[in-house]
Amino acid sequence: MYLFLGAIALVMLFPLFWLIGTALKSPEENIFSFPPQIFPQHPTFNNFIAVWETVPFGRYIFNSVFVALLSVAFNLLFCSLAAYPLARLEFRGRDLIFALIVSTLMIPFQIVMIPLYVLIVQLGLKNTYLGIIFPSLASAFGIFLLRQAFQGVPKELEEAARMDGCSELGLWWHIMLPAVRPALTTLAIFVFIGSWSDFLWPLIVTDRPDYYTLPLGVAALASTFSLDWRLLAAGSVISIAPVLLLFAFVQRYIIPTDAGSGVKG
Repeated sequence: MYLFLGAIALVMLFPLFWLIGTALKSPEENIFSFPPQIFPQHPTFNNFIAVWETVPFGRYIFNSVFVALLSVAFNLLFCSLAAYPLARLEFRGRDLIFALIVSTLMIPFQIVMIPLYVLIVQLGLKNTYLGIIFPSLASAFGIFLLRQAFQGVPKELEEAARMDGCSELGLWWHIMLPAVRPALTTLAIFVFIGSWSDFLWPLIVTDRPDYYTLPLGVAALASTFSLDWRLLAAGSVISIAPVLLLFAFVQRYIIPTDAGSGVKG
């Protein structure tokens, strides 16, 4: 079983190894040789240096980090505020509202892209950070995920907090959010990766290089270096490295929830 899983992992990781190897190859090496040469014969970091010195990658990285972190923060805030009443409060039309929210998952982004762009222009948010993160302020998937997590919190914790005089907002902040921390971490990872790798929406809503994110910056390398695949590979490695580091750091927080650990009996 381990050999089988290891073989599958090797197949899945082969493109990443080939990308890193291409970024480290010198101009004298043939990157299109067959069979592919993963490991460079004369490794060099000149490709990374050339990319960093020619293109303002520092600005692109700042833009991507800033946009991704704001998207995560707003998404966790708004999705948790929307999911809490849908999971724990009783009111008329609750199930219908939840069904309508979930049904929006079946609508492709390309359908709402044009009216969303018109709205951004009318609000004066074109070429702004807020315009880039506007579609990521909340998501139907995030509301669905957190609602299911909130429903798994034992009622005893909620009743005990109410007996102690905790308000609804305090109950959401002090009881519910800590209880569903793994779900929050999972949603944060999904939102961060989606925002970090998003290419279409930043391309539409920005036309100034000062607001380019990393995907747009990597795409700009094609014209800057006339399709030098070594430099494109170097730029791609720079763009995916933060995501790999983030996942390596937060994966230990994705664990089964211990929401019921404080309930006896």
